[in-house]
Amino acid sequence: MYNPFYDWLKMYQDFDFALPIVSERAYANINVETGDILTISQPTFSHKGSFSSVINIRISGNRITMDGNPSKFNRLDNLFGLTSLDDCVAVYNKILISLGLPPFTKCTRTWQVTEKQKGSAKFVTMTDGAIFQRIDVTSNLATGGFSKDYIKGLATLPYRNSNPNLYPNGCSCDWRTASGGVSSLMYSKVYDKAHELKLHSMKKIKNSVGENSLEYAYLKKVFLYCQENGVVRFEQEFKSELLRRMNARYWGLFADAAFDEEHTKFRSLDEKLQVTSMEYETIAELLFRNNYVTSTKAAHTTSIYFLEWLHGKSFDATKTQVKLHRARLRKIGIDICRPCNISSISPIFVKKATEVVTQELSIPTWYRAA
Repeated sequence: MYNPFYDWLKMYQDFDFALPIVSERAYANINVETGDILTISQPTFSHKGSFSSVINIRISGNRITMDGNPSKFNRLDNLFGLTSLDDCVAVYNKILISLGLPPFTKCTRTWQVTEKQKGSAKFVTMTDGAIFQRIDVTSNLATGGFSKDYIKGLATLPYRNSNPNLYPNGCSCDWRTASGGVSSLMYSKVYDKAHELKLHSMKKIKNSVGENSLEYAYLKKVFLYCQENGVVRFEQEFKSELLRRMNARYWGLFADAAFDEEHTKFRSLDEKLQVTSMEYETIAELLFRNNYVTSTKAAHTTSIYFLEWLHGKSFDATKTQVKLHRARLRKIGIDICRPCNISSISPIFVKKATEVVTQELSIPTWYRAA
């Protein structure tokens, strides 16, 4: 059984008292007729932790909103993260308390009130605790070193009425609507974790603390572990509207298992797929590897004869150069003095085919857990 964890949270809570001003600036909403201050808003600010980790905080009136990755906060990496929402919110609450702000609390009940807007009335659901606006669920899969081949395989399969979109580097794939946009309910993606670490985290840590630091050495060890195991990361962003439909918005009034079914469906995409890793080589590479030529220049010259034959050119079998290149090519089953049957000829050959076998990624004993 795979072990999902939480990669990103956005949540807010309305309090029944005035919140302290913790930003360098604040804006007052004033009733121009009476001069009364209606609300005080503070612009979003970034609370920075170690290793370039950041949580964004916004205070508007009596509402606190937090947005960020609690599994990554104050950590070098988040290959494995926090497996419960309570633990994630505990990270947020520790930050709030350190700033002199009230912590998020669990909801104990919901109720409806009537709000009048422009002459009409509508029912609005209220609660006494924190509300989630976004929850990202994440898990890892080991592909035995064939992450790109596995991702390219998944990129042939639709998911939740969305079409796969393989990135040009072959290291990421996401699922988008027919128009190319992102669904208003969910955003799903898979990517090569080693590539992501090298592209982002390793570069930041190397620049901040140096290539010879203990931190960089540890992060490189995580990178090599991901590379050797071909780690593919599955991520799903559950957006506010989907959380509402799932009854998974009110912290304390639903179980973490609410996301298991949907994430399991996403993880099970590969049941429709048999992935094979192909290693190809060209005509020139095949000739040189088998010592049918003495140099790469000679191999490429012979391959030009093959390409000309492939495009319909006829050769005089009595000429010395034609004899030379014909003899080389016949060693790999190609005769350029016979008519070309294009349907049976390919300019590349499969050198090796390996079936990609996946398994759950285990947590190594040396890993620094969240």
